[in-house]
Amino acid sequence: MMASTRQEAVRTISSSDILWELEGEGSSNFKLPEDFGKYVFNDRVQRQRLPGPVYKALRRTIETGAPLPGDVADSVASAMKDWAIEHGATHYTHWFQPMTGATAEKHDSFLKPTGDGGAIMEFTGAQLSQGEPDASSFPSGGLRATFEARGYTAWDPTSPAFLRKTSDGATLTIPTAFCSWTGAALDKKTPLLRSNEAVSRAAVRLLNLIGESEVQRVSPSAGAEQEYFLVDRQFYRMRPDLLATGRTLFGARPFKGQEFDDHYFGRISQRVLRFMRDLEREMWLLGIPISTRHNEVAPSQFELAPHYGGISVATDQNLLTMDLLAEVAERHGLAAILHEKPFAGLNGSGKHLNWSLSDDRGDNLLDPGDTPEDNLRFILTLTAIIRGVDRHQDLLRASIASAGNDHRLGANEAPPAIISVFVGGQLEEIINAIIEGRPAKAMGGESIRLGVTSLPEIPRDISDRNRTSPFAFTGNKFEFRAVGSHQSVAYPSLFLNLITAESMDYLAERIEALGGATTENIQNVVRETLEQHSRILFSGDNYSAEWREEAHRRGLLNRRGTPEALADWTSEENLALYERYGIFTRDEALSRLSVQQETYAMKVNVEALATRDIAMTMILPAAMAHQKRLADSITSLEAVLGSDAQGRQTSEQSSAQREVLTLCTRAINDMKHAIDDLLAIQEELEGSSLEEGELAQAYRERVLPAMDRVRDCSDLLERLVDDDLWPLPKYREMLFIH
Repeated sequence: MMASTRQEAVRTISSSDILWELEGEGSSNFKLPEDFGKYVFNDRVQRQRLPGPVYKALRRTIETGAPLPGDVADSVASAMKDWAIEHGATHYTHWFQPMTGATAEKHDSFLKPTGDGGAIMEFTGAQLSQGEPDASSFPSGGLRATFEARGYTAWDPTSPAFLRKTSDGATLTIPTAFCSWTGAALDKKTPLLRSNEAVSRAAVRLLNLIGESEVQRVSPSAGAEQEYFLVDRQFYRMRPDLLATGRTLFGARPFKGQEFDDHYFGRISQRVLRFMRDLEREMWLLGIPISTRHNEVAPSQFELAPHYGGISVATDQNLLTMDLLAEVAERHGLAAILHEKPFAGLNGSGKHLNWSLSDDRGDNLLDPGDTPEDNLRFILTLTAIIRGVDRHQDLLRASIASAGNDHRLGANEAPPAIISVFVGGQLEEIINAIIEGRPAKAMGGESIRLGVTSLPEIPRDISDRNRTSPFAFTGNKFEFRAVGSHQSVAYPSLFLNLITAESMDYLAERIEALGGATTENIQNVVRETLEQHSRILFSGDNYSAEWREEAHRRGLLNRRGTPEALADWTSEENLALYERYGIFTRDEALSRLSVQQETYAMKVNVEALATRDIAMTMILPAAMAHQKRLADSITSLEAVLGSDAQGRQTSEQSSAQREVLTLCTRAINDMKHAIDDLLAIQEELEGSSLEEGELAQAYRERVLPAMDRVRDCSDLLERLVDDDLWPLPKYREMLFIH
């Protein structure tokens, strides 16, 4: 019997022992810490290459937001060009973040022809500060028409330029904002930068009010943990659904999945470890402070985590990390999958966003210290965040809404769509004590003794962690665990900044209204605020059905799907909030709602088209070939001639085959009917006049269930059809054969 293409791939991958080579920087040439940030025009390089006054002016812009004079930009551009050329660069690009969810770039060369037929390498401050990519084909949600093509990129000096190196050259890559000819923000970075300034203003106001008058700036920090899957690239290329949508639209449950929890923090295979080492070298060269790598819960799932830093840089670095995951995986014969739920029935992937605030003296506003109940800065910041999360649950939920994340949120491995806050036992006791007007009970300080004299005592943390919480305090920062693995952290970070700014202003206004920052006034404002918003605090199992019932009783929101979550994006209250803090104009906010609703419908539509095509052209032909094989076998058996006894024996043998044939035939018929139903729904929606929000809701309520019915039939057929006929790599192969 001839093996299928899938089986040949299995044999090839199983017997392969290829040692993949690092392109460019070989491991023997790479050294830590000397080579960390080698390809970044960072503070160290700036200090070395810029004249003193120019360096100070640039640092002033980065640290305070002061405008950068034109002559300073010229000096920076010249030094940046010389540095880049020394590393082999011939081109530069303004790297920006349109509302597509990906990054974009247009490359221009440093080359400038001279009148004598020669050329020079030139890069001016104007070229550094502003670019003009064609903006006509980027989503704008109605901010501009297709024929209005002019768009501008503006250099973001707070995020350092870097080099994208290949074996034959380099490109100077400059992080930028992106706007239209009218000045409307067409990207995700501009609103994030606006929110940084908003939270700084509000935090400085509150800190100055309580006597910390030397604080002049507060900056948000972030670090994004990144989960991902790795599969062999041969398998990936044989799965049209993975190629087109990032997730498997078909696939029966494997014999063994993650039920033994044996992959989590398990031994990393040699092939994957080679990939990880290569990836880390690339990231370190680009100044990305990656510090952690490990196996995640699902088979073939992994996680990496960086140290956290300034939020603009962290956002850029995470986008760059996703690009590097794909590039490095490809040269190792692997495919990195960043979809939130690429494999049904297994844990999906998230991106835990660690977020905090620090002042310009280097103090973390979320550091509780040894006695958090006496730490006024911490208590006020914590109170502001609790209030902000409770009042603006809708915005946090909308910030992580996507077609992919809908498959993950509320599943057994992810926080639910209900937003709540976990603060831990000690802080919960302090909050309750403040509300009740009593002293807090002392907690912590003891050690864990393991009963083995050779093992050291382990100092016990004051409280446990809650891995089911969507928004958890983790010592000196909050971890927003509901963020999807494929998305930019710009919107989640933006809204954390915004809701904190609004709440800090509220606290300052209440304290001022009571007569000023006396101890009594501050205590009264903190007490009343925590009492009003304590419903958002939850320390139990967020995965449980009991919590969903309890959350409903508390009046918390449960926006289970993206269309419902996005509807809150442009409520009148939220539009007023955006305009008050200068985050979005009304038109900018409405445009983002439009883009996200349209993106949701398009993604589900692409998945539906892929479901139909793969089912009709790959799965049904394989199932019908198996059906014919069964029918031919039955015919052959019944054609056997012999005595009555032999005839009866032949009949008994064919009876079992007829049962299998009947089961297979029924599944084929059911699948064809399910495909027809899906096609009819799609055609109806494509010809409808529904508004964008209504269309997104219809795709969620009608198209996704129709796709699931096709999948159910396919997954049954996968268990019935001869293995040599099945065309798609199976879960048991993709997840366990490396």
